[in-house]
Amino acid sequence: MALNGHDLYGMLLSGANALDNSKVAINNLNVFPVPDGDTGINMSLTLGGIRSVESDIGSVGDMAKQAASMILRSARGNSGAILSLFVRGMAKAFKGLEEAKREDIVRGFRMGVDEAYKAVMKPAEGTILTVMRRSAEEAEAAIAEDRFAGDTEGLLSFILEVADKALAETPEQLPILKEVGVVDAGGYGFVVALEGMLAYLKGTPIKLLERNDQVGEADFAGFDTEDITFPYCTECIVDKKEEYLGEGTATELHEYICGLGDSVVFVDDESMIKLHVHTDHPGLVMEKALEFGALATLKVENMKNQHSAILGESKKKKSADAEKATKRALPVKRYGFVSVCMGVGIRDTFHDLGVDNIIFGGQTMNPSTQDIIDGVNKTPAEIVFVLPNNKNICLVANQAAKLVKDKKVVVIETKSVPQGISAMIAFNPDGELETNVEDMKTAIASVTSFSITHAVRNTTIEGNKINNGQMLGLMNGNIECIADSTESCLEKLTDKMTEASYITVFCGSEILPEQAEKAEIMMRKKLTNAEICFIAGGQPLYSYVISAE
Repeated sequence: MALNGHDLYGMLLSGANALDNSKVAINNLNVFPVPDGDTGINMSLTLGGIRSVESDIGSVGDMAKQAASMILRSARGNSGAILSLFVRGMAKAFKGLEEAKREDIVRGFRMGVDEAYKAVMKPAEGTILTVMRRSAEEAEAAIAEDRFAGDTEGLLSFILEVADKALAETPEQLPILKEVGVVDAGGYGFVVALEGMLAYLKGTPIKLLERNDQVGEADFAGFDTEDITFPYCTECIVDKKEEYLGEGTATELHEYICGLGDSVVFVDDESMIKLHVHTDHPGLVMEKALEFGALATLKVENMKNQHSAILGESKKKKSADAEKATKRALPVKRYGFVSVCMGVGIRDTFHDLGVDNIIFGGQTMNPSTQDIIDGVNKTPAEIVFVLPNNKNICLVANQAAKLVKDKKVVVIETKSVPQGISAMIAFNPDGELETNVEDMKTAIASVTSFSITHAVRNTTIEGNKINNGQMLGLMNGNIECIADSTESCLEKLTDKMTEASYITVFCGSEILPEQAEKAEIMMRKKLTNAEICFIAGGQPLYSYVISAE
């Protein structure tokens, strides 16, 4: 059996459902016991982008292209980004195919692996990349040597078996995995996705489970109906006229709808256009789209009416300033900044330093590729710098930068909030681009990032026994000390800051003013030669985030 577009959609959807059902188990494989185990959530949300694709596309090449685009835009975290790039590589292998045979699928795995590896500068063995690569290599060898007979189901069964073995070996390749007694979380997520895909081929696709472990239902009363700036969710598929056949021929339409609203998703295929926009003027969208071809499908939904129906009442109109902030911004200056962070105080600090747009996110809340694209689009600058401020967001930020076509996007790979702040301080609005990039990278290298959080489970790392609930002191992301109280942990970390001249301390949301005052007194006594500044950061999960320069 060869795969058509319907099959590919069903496989990816079943894989996405399998990831969603297993996301807690995948999260729990996080090596470090800090509260950032979100690999399962990220991979689930990433592959879940398939739910935004029309399921009735018969050609496997067309379906793969649509799926790759949506999944890439939904990508979150390193493992999610790698998974989305794997799908993108498969889409390249399936280009122009009505159906994919076994040889095409194996080529798709190889091109998927190649695409994923290109995005990682220093790939390590024992990760999701290893599991992907081993699967592709063994499948290539099996096809070349005709080692097994069977259809597509047989091939995927073989690939899953190889992936399982590769996953089991990851602790032997990464010592930290062996020490903690787990396999790689991203690799496990990939295996789960393969299991879901195979289940579809066997006629038993994975369905989403009804979950009883959710914190609670979404609170639709948490925002006003009138906070929906552009009320009409407008989607359509356009079959292109002959003169517009080919990729990239509808740039004019893309630019036009970007000026009509937000939440734009635009796919410019060889023979069709798929667009989505939240706008005040769905009629203008349709009129412009008709210039490029015939409307194959059309859907317009009034989101305000939908929300009012849920609430059962109308809400107040939002402010003009907030409305203005959601619109796409045309360049009015040379440089602009987008920063990812959590906490009101940290947000305000970035704003004070010149950041135009803040994306709320960080540990446990990695923004998607589309979130970063939206932040860039709302920044009124020709050149937009993106500060991820988290090592698990850098890869997604880099992929987002490649998808923005009308602005130059430069990702400064900041791995922490202190690095992001140092980069902003080093920036010169009158300087040349290359000089600014070099200065910001130099500034990042000069700062040491400290933070304090709590352990979320019992474990042993590097011979140190850690109990659930203990406080962990991190230095540049690595566990530096363990203590039974926040105060004791901060004292131990302070001893590591004796060479610093400038120290900024962001207090977390649970730190009371009197606690912050005692902490400041202690640090000033120990670090008499340093200039110390305490700020109510308001960040969750981390009691303190500290920059030492």
